[in-house]
Amino acid sequence: MKYIIYTILMFCCFGAFAQETGNVLIKNATVITVTKGTLENADVLITNGKIAKIGKGISAGSDTKTIDATGQFVMPGIIDAHSHIALDAVNEATDPSTAHVWVGDALDPFDVSIYRALAGGVTTSHAMHGSANAIGGQCETIKHRYGVMDPNELRMVGAPRTIKFALGENPMRVHGEGRGIVPRTRMGVEQVFRRSFSEAKEYMEEWDDYNSGKTKVPPVYDLKKETVADILKGDIIIHCHSYRADEILMLMNVCKDFGITKLCFQHVNEGFKVAPELAAFGAGASVFADWWAYKFEVYYSTAFNAAILLRNGVVASINSDSGELIRHLYHEAAKTQRYGGLTDEEALSLITINPAKQLGIDDRVGSLEVGKEGDVAIFSKHPLSVYAIPQYTIVDGVVRFDINNDPADMRIDINPEDEVSTFFENTKHHDHDNCMRDAMELFTEK
Repeated sequence: MKYIIYTILMFCCFGAFAQETGNVLIKNATVITVTKGTLENADVLITNGKIAKIGKGISAGSDTKTIDATGQFVMPGIIDAHSHIALDAVNEATDPSTAHVWVGDALDPFDVSIYRALAGGVTTSHAMHGSANAIGGQCETIKHRYGVMDPNELRMVGAPRTIKFALGENPMRVHGEGRGIVPRTRMGVEQVFRRSFSEAKEYMEEWDDYNSGKTKVPPVYDLKKETVADILKGDIIIHCHSYRADEILMLMNVCKDFGITKLCFQHVNEGFKVAPELAAFGAGASVFADWWAYKFEVYYSTAFNAAILLRNGVVASINSDSGELIRHLYHEAAKTQRYGGLTDEEALSLITINPAKQLGIDDRVGSLEVGKEGDVAIFSKHPLSVYAIPQYTIVDGVVRFDINNDPADMRIDINPEDEVSTFFENTKHHDHDNCMRDAMELFTEK
């Protein structure tokens, strides 16, 4: 009965609005499909928000917007598997496990970072809870439909549920050092997982006993245990903040003990050390291109990380974890050609089809294929070129970014007389860890 009620509520919340879709014909471009090769002087037709045709000499009716992309390059919309844009808050830093909270309760459709992401060809991102908790809140996969008024219209309805876990220093500092409770050490972080999974397993058994008639009184409903139980059932994908190889192995071992198979590691700076183990488990790895050494537990990594993971059979992606770097993911992917010698298709897979696989949405986005959603980025040069500039970004067949025709005031947000510090200046101190937003006041000296 509770599942029927849940379905009805989902329909009421997300089915009440008609999502805007569009019709677009892109002509005469170099079309990079990512999964099915590259076509020269080809066209892409999007009808009612879906890719209808890819080929040469395609025509469309007068109700279809036509873009002449002669000399330009068309690729799937870029996907960021780790972002914090469009969120009112990131961390519910009050308990080692906050599985009952959900960032989707606080989406901000007016966040200008969405538009800036579109300006970098990014059409989808994974809006994540932070890393203050060993088990954080549930995340939200969003489409970059900048200009909508209703937060619900940002949601990628039907995308699999995901949840944020965290290893290492962040949950240790927040709870062990900050409050004197478990976890204070890495072994304490492991026990938060094992205890939560064990409690959820018992909770599931209690409901099974009640539903089978073995017991007459239902268990007390507990949303936190309910959420963790859904992880055990395979209904939620774990995305885990991680750096060190020993901890990565630890969580895979814990998941094996509880039969959990849906797991993607985030950051994964030492993933190259355990690439075969990640591949054998089937875990994804969403990494930085070349960020490390901004705090002690991230002291050791390599710019070859993504290439090593990919060549070992790991579904690897490159993410931003930044409202600024999200605009430059195609540059980040290009670095893997310098550090790892990846092909064009391999490098672009790191920001398209592979993050789509990690989010469980690769049947809908991540490559240019007939039937998939009309999320497309058009570049002036090859997207892996340092000279490439995004010209259009299209979401569901609707042009959401047009470099030549968007109003100028959509870009004006920074006072040129203000001092702007760089990412590297910010991250030399722990209080600028992007995953620790809304939690650093716990460590601010009074």
